[in-house]
Amino acid sequence: MSEDSFEASRVDKLRRIEELGLDPWGGRFDGHRPIGEIRALSPEQTPPAKVRAAGRIVQRRIQGKVHFLDIRDWTGRIQVFVGQKQVGETGWALAQALDLGDLLGVDGSFGRTKMGELTIFADAIHFLGKSLEPHPDKWAGMQDIEYRLRHRYLDLTYNPDVLDRALKRVRILRCIRNYLDERGYMEVETPTLHAVAGGAAARPFVTHHNALDIDLYLRIALELHLKRLLVGGIEKVYEIGRVFRNEGISPRHNPEFTMLELYQAYGDYGTMMELTEGLIVAAVKCLGGEMKVPYGEKTIDFTPPWKRATYAELFHQHVGVAMDDTEGCRRIAESIGFPTAGKHPDVIVHHLFEEKVEEQLTGPVFVYDYPASLCPLTKRKRDNPAIAERFELYVQGMELANAYTELNDPVMQEATFRQQLAGLPEEESMAKMDADFVRALRHGMPPAGGLGIGIDRLVMLLTNTATIRDVILFPLLRPV
Repeated sequence: MSEDSFEASRVDKLRRIEELGLDPWGGRFDGHRPIGEIRALSPEQTPPAKVRAAGRIVQRRIQGKVHFLDIRDWTGRIQVFVGQKQVGETGWALAQALDLGDLLGVDGSFGRTKMGELTIFADAIHFLGKSLEPHPDKWAGMQDIEYRLRHRYLDLTYNPDVLDRALKRVRILRCIRNYLDERGYMEVETPTLHAVAGGAAARPFVTHHNALDIDLYLRIALELHLKRLLVGGIEKVYEIGRVFRNEGISPRHNPEFTMLELYQAYGDYGTMMELTEGLIVAAVKCLGGEMKVPYGEKTIDFTPPWKRATYAELFHQHVGVAMDDTEGCRRIAESIGFPTAGKHPDVIVHHLFEEKVEEQLTGPVFVYDYPASLCPLTKRKRDNPAIAERFELYVQGMELANAYTELNDPVMQEATFRQQLAGLPEEESMAKMDADFVRALRHGMPPAGGLGIGIDRLVMLLTNTATIRDVILFPLLRPV
Protein backbone atom coordinates (compact mmCIF):
# COMPACT_ATOMS: atom_id res chain seq x y z
CA MET A 1 0.00 0.00 0.00
CA SER A 2 1.36 3.44 -0.93
CA GLU A 3 1.93 6.20 1.63
CA ASP A 4 -1.06 8.09 0.24
CA SER A 5 -3.22 4.97 0.60
CA PHE A 6 -2.10 4.51 4.21
CA GLU A 7 -3.02 8.09 5.02
CA ALA A 8 -6.36 7.84 3.20
CA SER A 9 -7.18 4.67 5.15
CA ARG A 10 -6.43 6.38 8.46
CA VAL A 11 -8.48 9.46 7.56
CA ASP A 12 -11.35 7.13 6.66
CA LYS A 13 -11.09 5.44 10.06
CA LEU A 14 -11.06 8.84 11.74
CA ARG A 15 -14.40 9.62 10.04
CA ARG A 16 -15.80 6.25 11.17
CA ILE A 17 -14.81 7.06 14.76
CA GLU A 18 -16.59 10.41 14.49
CA GLU A 19 -19.68 8.61 13.13
CA LEU A 20 -19.69 6.52 16.32
CA GLY A 21 -20.16 9.77 18.24
CA LEU A 22 -16.61 9.69 19.59
CA ASP A 23 -14.05 12.48 19.59
CA PRO A 24 -11.11 11.18 17.50
CA TRP A 25 -8.75 13.44 19.44
CA GLY A 26 -9.77 12.19 22.88
CA GLY A 27 -9.92 14.13 26.09
CA ARG A 28 -9.40 13.93 29.81
CA PHE A 29 -9.00 10.36 31.07
CA ASP A 30 -8.64 10.28 34.84
CA GLY A 31 -7.78 7.39 37.10
CA HIS A 32 -5.53 5.34 34.83
CA ARG A 33 -2.57 3.62 36.39
CA PRO A 34 0.96 3.34 34.96
CA ILE A 35 1.33 0.10 33.02
CA GLY A 36 4.46 -0.80 34.98
CA GLU A 37 2.41 -0.57 38.18
CA ILE A 38 -0.34 -2.75 36.69
CA ARG A 39 2.16 -5.40 35.64
CA ALA A 40 3.38 -5.59 39.24
CA LEU A 41 -0.07 -6.70 40.46
CA SER A 42 -0.82 -10.36 41.09
CA PRO A 43 -2.54 -11.83 38.01
CA GLU A 44 -3.87 -14.75 40.07
CA GLN A 45 -5.84 -12.81 42.67
CA THR A 46 -9.56 -13.55 43.10
CA PRO A 47 -11.57 -11.69 42.03
CA PRO A 48 -9.24 -10.25 39.34
CA ALA A 49 -8.05 -6.69 39.92
CA LYS A 50 -10.02 -4.05 38.04
CA VAL A 51 -7.62 -1.69 36.27
CA ARG A 52 -7.66 1.34 34.00
CA ALA A 53 -4.75 2.00 31.62
CA ALA A 54 -3.88 4.35 28.79
CA GLY A 55 -1.21 4.05 26.12
CA ARG A 56 -0.23 3.94 22.48
CA ILE A 57 -1.08 0.88 20.37
CA VAL A 58 2.28 -0.57 19.28
CA GLN A 59 1.08 -3.96 18.05
CA ARG A 60 -2.24 -5.57 17.09
CA ARG A 61 -3.30 -9.09 16.13
CA ILE A 62 -6.81 -9.86 14.87
CA GLN A 63 -8.30 -13.31 15.46
CA GLY A 64 -11.96 -13.34 14.38
CA LYS A 65 -14.11 -11.85 17.13
CA VAL A 66 -11.07 -11.11 19.31
CA HIS A 67 -8.39 -8.44 18.97
CA PHE A 68 -5.11 -8.59 20.86
CA LEU A 69 -3.54 -5.15 21.25
CA ASP A 70 -0.24 -4.20 22.85
CA ILE A 71 -0.29 -0.73 24.39
CA ARG A 72 2.69 1.11 25.80
CA ASP A 73 3.13 4.03 28.15
CA TRP A 74 6.39 5.37 29.56
CA THR A 75 6.50 2.69 32.26
CA GLY A 76 6.00 -0.41 30.13
CA ARG A 77 3.94 -2.44 27.71
CA ILE A 78 0.98 -4.76 28.21
CA GLN A 79 -1.37 -6.85 26.13
CA VAL A 80 -5.06 -5.96 25.91
CA PHE A 81 -7.73 -8.55 25.06
CA VAL A 82 -10.65 -6.95 23.20
CA GLY A 83 -13.56 -9.33 22.68
CA GLN A 84 -16.76 -8.54 20.77
CA LYS A 85 -19.00 -9.77 23.58
CA GLN A 86 -17.07 -7.97 26.30
CA VAL A 87 -16.83 -4.43 24.84
CA GLY A 88 -20.29 -4.16 23.26
CA GLU A 89 -21.43 -2.95 19.87
CA THR A 90 -19.82 0.52 19.95
CA GLY A 91 -16.61 -0.78 21.46
CA TRP A 92 -16.34 -3.50 18.83
CA ALA A 93 -17.00 -1.03 16.02
CA LEU A 94 -14.27 1.16 17.48
CA ALA A 95 -11.88 -1.79 17.55
CA GLN A 96 -12.26 -2.16 13.76
CA ALA A 97 -11.14 1.44 13.29
CA LEU A 98 -7.94 1.18 15.35
CA ASP A 99 -4.44 1.56 13.88
CA LEU A 100 -0.90 1.21 15.13
CA GLY A 101 0.01 4.46 16.84
CA ASP A 102 -3.50 5.31 18.05
CA LEU A 103 -3.92 6.26 21.70
CA LEU A 104 -6.33 4.10 23.67
CA GLY A 105 -7.79 3.94 27.15
CA VAL A 106 -8.86 0.59 28.64
CA ASP A 107 -11.02 -0.50 31.56
CA GLY A 108 -10.86 -4.18 32.43
CA SER A 109 -9.63 -7.04 34.60
CA PHE A 110 -5.97 -7.93 35.02
CA GLY A 111 -4.87 -11.52 34.57
CA ARG A 112 -3.12 -13.99 32.27
CA THR A 113 -4.08 -15.64 29.02
CA LYS A 114 -3.86 -19.41 28.60
CA MET A 115 -0.40 -18.80 27.14
CA GLY A 116 0.63 -17.04 30.37
CA GLU A 117 0.75 -13.52 28.93
CA LEU A 118 -0.05 -10.68 31.36
CA THR A 119 -3.19 -9.13 29.93
CA ILE A 120 -5.91 -6.59 30.56
CA PHE A 121 -9.22 -8.20 29.58
CA ALA A 122 -11.14 -5.16 28.38
CA ASP A 123 -14.66 -4.37 29.55
CA ALA A 124 -14.56 -1.03 27.72
CA ILE A 125 -12.20 0.82 25.44
CA HIS A 126 -11.93 4.61 25.09
CA PHE A 127 -10.49 6.36 22.08
CA LEU A 128 -7.90 8.98 23.10
CA GLY A 129 -6.20 10.10 19.91
CA LYS A 130 -5.78 9.23 16.22
CA SER A 131 -2.45 8.76 14.45
CA LEU A 132 -2.76 9.90 10.83
CA GLU A 133 0.76 8.76 9.91
CA PRO A 134 1.65 5.05 9.63
CA HIS A 135 3.80 3.63 12.42
CA PRO A 136 6.51 1.00 12.03
CA ASP A 137 5.28 -2.56 12.52
CA LYS A 138 6.87 -5.21 14.71
CA TRP A 139 9.01 -6.63 11.91
CA ALA A 140 10.17 -3.56 10.03
CA GLY A 141 10.73 -1.75 13.31
CA MET A 142 13.16 1.13 13.68
CA GLN A 143 16.39 -0.19 12.19
CA ASP A 144 17.73 2.83 10.31
CA ILE A 145 19.68 5.09 12.69
CA GLU A 146 19.21 8.22 10.60
CA TYR A 147 15.44 7.61 10.48
CA ARG A 148 15.35 7.08 14.25
CA LEU A 149 17.18 10.33 14.99
CA ARG A 150 14.92 12.32 12.67
CA HIS A 151 11.82 10.73 14.22
CA ARG A 152 12.86 10.65 17.88
CA TYR A 153 9.22 10.52 18.95
CA LEU A 154 8.92 7.13 17.20
CA ASP A 155 12.31 6.03 18.51
CA LEU A 156 11.10 6.65 22.07
CA THR A 157 7.90 4.73 21.38
CA TYR A 158 9.34 1.62 19.75
CA ASN A 159 12.80 1.32 21.31
CA PRO A 160 12.47 0.83 25.07
CA ASP A 161 16.22 1.36 25.56
CA VAL A 162 15.95 4.89 24.14
CA LEU A 163 13.17 5.85 26.54
CA ASP A 164 14.98 4.19 29.44
CA ARG A 165 18.13 6.17 28.64
CA ALA A 166 16.17 9.43 28.46
CA LEU A 167 14.58 8.78 31.85
CA LYS A 168 17.94 7.81 33.38
CA ARG A 169 19.33 11.13 32.20
CA VAL A 170 16.56 12.90 34.13
CA ARG A 171 17.43 10.87 37.24
CA ILE A 172 21.14 11.67 36.90
CA LEU A 173 20.42 15.40 36.65
CA ARG A 174 18.04 15.26 39.61
CA CYS A 175 20.70 13.43 41.64
CA ILE A 176 23.36 16.03 40.77
CA ARG A 177 21.08 18.86 41.81
CA ASN A 178 20.17 17.13 45.08
CA TYR A 179 23.82 16.42 45.86
CA LEU A 180 24.86 20.04 45.32
CA ASP A 181 21.79 21.53 47.01
CA GLU A 182 22.43 19.43 50.11
CA ARG A 183 25.96 20.87 50.26
CA GLY A 184 24.80 24.46 50.15
CA TYR A 185 25.33 25.28 46.48
CA MET A 186 22.91 27.72 44.88
CA GLU A 187 21.61 27.01 41.38
CA VAL A 188 21.40 30.07 39.12
CA GLU A 189 20.71 31.00 35.50
CA THR A 190 23.11 33.17 33.55
CA PRO A 191 22.77 34.72 30.06
CA THR A 192 22.82 32.57 26.94
CA LEU A 193 23.51 35.60 24.72
CA HIS A 194 26.93 37.15 25.34
CA ALA A 195 28.40 40.37 24.03
CA VAL A 196 31.86 38.75 24.24
CA ALA A 197 32.46 35.02 23.73
CA GLY A 198 34.62 33.96 26.67
CA GLY A 199 35.39 31.27 29.20
CA ALA A 200 36.80 28.78 26.69
CA ALA A 201 38.84 28.63 23.51
CA ALA A 202 36.08 27.74 21.06
CA ARG A 203 34.36 29.17 18.00
CA PRO A 204 30.94 30.62 18.86
CA PHE A 205 27.70 30.90 16.95
CA VAL A 206 27.04 34.52 16.00
CA THR A 207 23.61 36.17 15.98
CA HIS A 208 22.38 39.74 15.70
CA HIS A 209 20.13 41.77 17.98
CA ASN A 210 18.08 44.05 15.74
CA ALA A 211 16.87 46.60 18.31
CA LEU A 212 20.37 47.27 19.66
CA ASP A 213 22.01 46.63 16.26
CA ILE A 214 24.81 44.55 17.78
CA ASP A 215 26.24 41.11 17.17
CA LEU A 216 25.89 38.66 20.05
CA TYR A 217 27.25 35.17 20.65
CA LEU A 218 25.61 32.05 21.98
CA ARG A 219 27.62 31.19 25.08
CA ILE A 220 30.54 28.79 24.74
CA ALA A 221 30.91 28.41 28.52
CA LEU A 222 29.17 29.33 31.77
CA GLU A 223 32.31 30.36 33.60
CA LEU A 224 32.71 34.11 33.49
CA HIS A 225 29.21 35.03 34.67
CA LEU A 226 29.35 32.50 37.50
CA LYS A 227 32.64 34.02 38.67
CA ARG A 228 31.00 37.44 38.67
CA LEU A 229 28.54 35.95 41.16
CA LEU A 230 31.46 34.84 43.35
CA VAL A 231 32.57 38.47 43.38
CA GLY A 232 29.01 39.38 44.34
CA GLY A 233 29.09 37.12 47.39
CA ILE A 234 27.34 33.91 46.26
CA GLU A 235 30.02 31.65 47.69
CA LYS A 236 28.77 28.30 46.35
CA VAL A 237 27.15 28.56 42.94
CA TYR A 238 26.33 26.26 40.05
CA GLU A 239 24.50 26.15 36.76
CA ILE A 240 23.42 23.27 34.52
CA GLY A 241 22.89 24.71 31.10
CA ARG A 242 23.30 24.46 27.35
CA VAL A 243 26.47 25.79 25.75
CA PHE A 244 27.09 26.18 22.02
CA ARG A 245 30.27 25.71 20.00
CA ASN A 246 30.40 26.16 16.24
CA GLU A 247 32.68 23.19 15.73
CA GLY A 248 32.65 19.61 14.48
CA ILE A 249 30.29 16.72 15.14
CA SER A 250 31.64 13.37 16.33
CA PRO A 251 30.63 10.50 18.66
CA ARG A 252 31.78 12.72 21.57
CA HIS A 253 30.86 16.19 20.27
CA ASN A 254 27.60 17.95 19.44
CA PRO A 255 27.42 21.69 18.61
CA GLU A 256 25.09 22.22 21.57
CA PHE A 257 25.62 20.27 24.76
CA THR A 258 24.92 20.45 28.48
CA MET A 259 27.49 21.52 31.06
CA LEU A 260 27.54 21.62 34.82
CA GLU A 261 29.76 24.40 36.08
CA LEU A 262 30.20 25.27 39.74
CA TYR A 263 32.42 27.45 41.90
CA GLN A 264 33.21 27.41 45.60
CA ALA A 265 34.78 30.34 47.39
CA TYR A 266 37.81 29.50 49.55
CA GLY A 267 38.29 26.13 47.83
CA ASP A 268 40.86 24.90 45.31
CA TYR A 269 41.30 22.12 42.75
CA GLY A 270 41.75 19.63 45.59
CA THR A 271 38.31 20.62 46.92
CA MET A 272 36.90 20.11 43.43
CA MET A 273 38.54 16.68 43.12
CA GLU A 274 36.79 15.48 46.27
CA LEU A 275 33.48 17.00 45.16
CA THR A 276 33.71 15.46 41.66
CA GLU A 277 34.31 11.98 43.00
CA GLY A 278 31.46 12.23 45.50
CA LEU A 279 29.03 13.70 42.98
CA ILE A 280 29.64 11.06 40.29
CA VAL A 281 29.54 8.20 42.79
CA ALA A 282 26.17 9.56 43.95
CA ALA A 283 24.93 9.56 40.34
CA VAL A 284 26.05 5.94 39.91
CA LYS A 285 24.14 5.01 43.06
CA CYS A 286 21.02 6.75 41.77
CA LEU A 287 20.93 4.29 38.86
CA GLY A 288 21.14 1.19 41.01
CA GLY A 289 24.17 1.45 43.23
CA GLU A 290 26.56 -0.97 41.52
CA MET A 291 29.98 0.66 41.32
CA LYS A 292 31.04 -1.53 38.40
CA VAL A 293 29.26 -0.26 35.29
CA PRO A 294 29.39 -1.92 31.84
CA TYR A 295 30.60 0.21 28.95
CA GLY A 296 30.70 -1.60 25.63
CA GLU A 297 32.86 -4.68 26.11
CA LYS A 298 34.58 -3.13 29.14
CA THR A 299 33.67 -2.42 32.75
CA ILE A 300 34.20 0.89 34.53
CA ASP A 301 34.87 0.57 38.26
CA PHE A 302 33.71 3.75 39.98
CA THR A 303 34.61 2.46 43.45
CA PRO A 304 36.36 5.30 45.31
CA PRO A 305 39.05 6.42 45.88
CA TRP A 306 40.00 7.02 42.24
CA LYS A 307 43.52 7.04 40.87
CA ARG A 308 45.38 10.37 40.79
CA ALA A 309 48.43 11.05 38.61
CA THR A 310 50.24 14.16 37.43
CA TYR A 311 50.22 15.22 33.79
CA ALA A 312 54.03 15.00 33.75
CA GLU A 313 54.27 11.43 35.04
CA LEU A 314 51.61 10.14 32.64
CA PHE A 315 53.29 11.97 29.75
CA HIS A 316 56.66 10.38 30.53
CA GLN A 317 55.07 6.95 30.98
CA HIS A 318 53.18 6.86 27.67
CA VAL A 319 55.18 9.19 25.40
CA GLY A 320 58.61 8.03 26.53
CA VAL A 321 60.24 11.40 27.15
CA ALA A 322 59.86 14.10 29.78
CA MET A 323 57.51 16.89 28.80
CA ASP A 324 60.30 19.46 29.36
CA ASP A 325 62.51 17.64 26.84
CA THR A 326 61.73 20.08 24.02
CA GLU A 327 63.81 18.39 21.34
CA GLY A 328 62.59 14.92 22.26
CA CYS A 329 58.97 16.08 22.09
CA ARG A 330 59.52 17.74 18.70
CA ARG A 331 61.12 14.61 17.32
CA ILE A 332 58.23 12.37 18.44
CA ALA A 333 55.59 14.86 17.23
CA GLU A 334 57.14 15.04 13.79
CA SER A 335 57.38 11.25 13.63
CA ILE A 336 53.57 11.07 13.90
CA GLY A 337 53.01 13.81 11.33
CA PHE A 338 52.44 16.81 13.61
CA PRO A 339 54.23 19.92 12.27
CA THR A 340 56.23 21.64 15.01
CA ALA A 341 57.61 24.72 13.26
CA GLY A 342 56.52 27.87 15.09
CA LYS A 343 54.60 25.88 17.72
CA HIS A 344 54.98 26.66 21.43
CA PRO A 345 56.60 23.69 23.22
CA ASP A 346 53.52 23.26 25.44
CA VAL A 347 51.26 23.04 22.37
CA ILE A 348 53.45 20.20 21.07
CA VAL A 349 53.38 18.53 24.47
CA HIS A 350 49.59 18.70 24.68
CA HIS A 351 49.18 17.31 21.16
CA LEU A 352 51.32 14.33 22.17
CA PHE A 353 49.29 13.97 25.33
CA GLU A 354 46.06 13.85 23.31
CA GLU A 355 47.50 11.40 20.79
CA LYS A 356 49.43 9.02 23.02
CA VAL A 357 48.17 9.37 26.59
CA GLU A 358 44.40 10.00 26.61
CA GLU A 359 43.42 6.66 25.06
CA GLN A 360 45.38 4.88 27.82
CA LEU A 361 43.35 6.57 30.57
CA THR A 362 40.61 4.01 31.16
CA GLY A 363 40.10 5.47 34.61
CA PRO A 364 38.44 6.95 36.39
CA VAL A 365 41.70 8.84 36.85
CA PHE A 366 42.35 12.42 37.90
CA VAL A 367 45.13 13.94 35.79
CA TYR A 368 46.45 17.04 37.58
CA ASP A 369 49.07 19.81 37.33
CA TYR A 370 48.92 20.94 33.69
CA PRO A 371 51.36 23.15 31.73
CA ALA A 372 50.39 26.69 32.73
CA SER A 373 50.37 28.09 29.20
CA LEU A 374 47.38 25.85 28.41
CA CYS A 375 45.33 27.28 31.29
CA PRO A 376 44.80 31.06 31.10
CA LEU A 377 42.10 31.06 33.80
CA THR A 378 44.03 28.93 36.32
CA LYS A 379 46.17 29.81 39.33
CA ARG A 380 49.81 28.74 39.09
CA LYS A 381 51.57 26.59 41.65
CA ARG A 382 53.48 28.80 44.08
CA ASP A 383 56.67 26.74 43.85
CA ASN A 384 56.49 26.27 40.05
CA PRO A 385 54.70 28.95 37.98
CA ALA A 386 55.13 26.83 34.83
CA ILE A 387 52.47 24.45 36.25
CA ALA A 388 48.78 25.27 36.70
CA GLU A 389 46.58 23.90 39.47
CA ARG A 390 44.20 22.12 37.13
CA PHE A 391 42.88 18.60 36.81
CA GLU A 392 40.89 16.71 34.23
CA LEU A 393 38.98 13.53 34.99
CA TYR A 394 39.33 10.83 32.34
CA VAL A 395 37.16 7.75 31.95
CA GLN A 396 37.61 5.34 29.03
CA GLY A 397 39.95 7.80 27.31
CA MET A 398 37.31 10.55 27.43
CA GLU A 399 37.63 13.84 29.30
CA LEU A 400 34.66 14.00 31.66
CA ALA A 401 35.48 16.86 34.05
CA ASN A 402 37.79 19.85 34.13
CA ALA A 403 38.64 21.82 37.29
CA TYR A 404 40.90 24.66 38.41
CA THR A 405 42.13 26.56 41.34
CA GLU A 406 40.70 29.73 39.88
CA LEU A 407 42.90 32.66 38.96
CA ASN A 408 41.65 35.67 40.92
CA ASP A 409 44.58 38.04 40.32
CA PRO A 410 43.12 40.64 37.90
CA VAL A 411 46.53 41.84 36.68
CA MET A 412 47.71 38.34 35.80
CA GLN A 413 44.28 37.50 34.35
CA GLU A 414 44.42 40.45 31.97
CA ALA A 415 47.97 39.54 30.96
CA THR A 416 47.08 35.91 30.23
CA PHE A 417 44.02 36.99 28.25
CA ARG A 418 46.17 39.28 26.12
CA GLN A 419 48.75 36.53 25.62
CA GLN A 420 46.02 34.05 24.63
CA LEU A 421 44.44 36.47 22.15
CA ALA A 422 47.68 37.79 20.63
CA GLY A 423 47.88 37.29 16.89
CA LEU A 424 44.20 36.56 16.32
CA PRO A 425 42.63 38.77 13.64
CA GLU A 426 40.50 41.59 15.01
CA GLU A 427 37.33 40.26 13.36
CA GLU A 428 37.63 36.99 15.27
CA SER A 429 35.16 36.96 18.18
CA MET A 430 37.76 35.25 20.36
CA ALA A 431 40.12 38.17 19.74
CA LYS A 432 38.00 40.30 22.05
CA MET A 433 38.75 40.34 25.77
CA ASP A 434 35.94 40.44 28.31
CA ALA A 435 37.03 43.68 29.94
CA ASP A 436 34.00 43.71 32.26
CA PHE A 437 35.05 40.36 33.70
CA VAL A 438 38.53 41.71 34.43
CA ARG A 439 36.88 44.76 36.02
CA ALA A 440 34.83 42.42 38.24
CA LEU A 441 38.02 40.68 39.36
CA ARG A 442 39.52 44.04 40.25
CA HIS A 443 36.73 44.43 42.81
CA GLY A 444 38.00 41.28 44.52
CA MET A 445 37.09 37.66 43.82
CA PRO A 446 37.73 35.24 46.69
CA PRO A 447 40.16 32.37 46.13
CA ALA A 448 38.06 29.55 44.72
CA GLY A 449 37.86 26.16 43.12
CA GLY A 450 35.87 25.69 39.93
CA LEU A 451 34.58 22.61 38.14
CA GLY A 452 32.98 21.76 34.81
CA ILE A 453 31.42 18.39 33.96
CA GLY A 454 30.08 17.38 30.56
CA ILE A 455 26.62 16.05 31.38
CA ASP A 456 26.13 14.32 28.02
CA ARG A 457 29.39 12.40 28.38
CA LEU A 458 28.54 11.44 31.96
CA VAL A 459 25.19 10.07 30.78
CA MET A 460 26.99 8.16 28.00
CA LEU A 461 29.25 6.45 30.52
CA LEU A 462 26.51 5.65 33.03
CA THR A 463 24.04 4.30 30.43
CA ASN A 464 26.50 2.29 28.29
CA THR A 465 26.02 4.54 25.25
CA ALA A 466 28.69 4.86 22.56
CA THR A 467 27.70 8.15 20.91
CA ILE A 468 26.66 11.54 22.29
CA ARG A 469 23.73 11.85 19.86
CA ASP A 470 22.05 8.90 21.61
CA VAL A 471 21.93 10.71 24.97
CA ILE A 472 20.67 14.01 23.49
CA LEU A 473 16.98 13.84 22.68
CA PHE A 474 17.29 16.00 19.58
CA PRO A 475 20.88 16.10 18.28
CA LEU A 476 21.74 18.48 15.46
CA LEU A 477 21.17 16.90 12.01
CA ARG A 478 21.68 18.22 8.52
CA PRO A 479 18.31 19.40 7.10
CA VAL A 480 16.78 17.13 4.48
